[in-house]
Amino acid sequence: MDWVTLAMNLQQLRIVRETVRQHFNLTEASNALFTSQSGASKHIRDLEEELGVELFERRGKRILGLTIAGSTLMDFIERILLDVENLKRSAHQLTHEDQGSLAIATTHTQARYALPPIIARFKQAFPKVHLELHQCSPEEIVSLLKAGKVDIGIATEALHEEGQLFACFPFYHWYHGVVVPEEHPLNDGLPLTLARITEHPIVTYHEGFTGRARIDTAFSAADVYPDIVLTALDADVIKTYVELGMGVGLIASMAYHEQRDQGLKLLDASALFPRNTTYLALRRGHFLRGYAYQFLKLCRENLDEETVQRVLAGRPL
Repeated sequence: MDWVTLAMNLQQLRIVRETVRQHFNLTEASNALFTSQSGASKHIRDLEEELGVELFERRGKRILGLTIAGSTLMDFIERILLDVENLKRSAHQLTHEDQGSLAIATTHTQARYALPPIIARFKQAFPKVHLELHQCSPEEIVSLLKAGKVDIGIATEALHEEGQLFACFPFYHWYHGVVVPEEHPLNDGLPLTLARITEHPIVTYHEGFTGRARIDTAFSAADVYPDIVLTALDADVIKTYVELGMGVGLIASMAYHEQRDQGLKLLDASALFPRNTTYLALRRGHFLRGYAYQFLKLCRENLDEETVQRVLAGRPL
């Protein structure tokens, strides 16, 4: 097989994969790959003819979904394209060990409060590495990792639920806290309880973000029901509306800074809400550059390259 034929066959696989990612919209798949719709359609037909099976269910010219054979072969297509990307990354590392890019997908809370000192140290050690920091929801982080568009995912929710596809490592543990204006009735030195908190309107995170499910579980288990008057994606917004007197804020404790948040007080609620764990996630089979392992080690000292590779390979530590 010559190189032209090989490149064309890889393009066929990319078109099939992108068609699935674009929910079987061939126009969108063609646009994403900078090719024509007619060309993409021909590539798919040529591949189906070569394989001897139909990959897609069709109604006229419209693609409806994958056939049974297509669903089976998609795993192989994903694996082949992932191996090709890994080959490129590996070859690049042999000649450029200290430069390249590192793509990280994480939530606002992690990007704003947990990662700045780590990223600063990493950039000092690897000044030629371009960092791509994607701030998005936990579900979007999962999608980016699955698609191979980022190297590392960092979040509290969703990542550890993909145990077959991802290798997850605890990053750090944290608790929610209650933030109130200094003159607020809850800042009276008396023991904090869930019942006392629910006497006031509450401002906290959107569902699915920053441990919100654990907040809801704690209230439900205590048979008390809070009046959540406003939700937001990040703690800075929550604190803003607490300052305006809209309610009591429930935030990740690390989002409170005594000097920056003057006029507000963080009350310890570690006995009221369950402990949260933020995870570092890697897609199994995704090639990591050497400096990616150094980034992980900055996050947790015990995450050396050998340990990470053993977990990625499914071998016991």
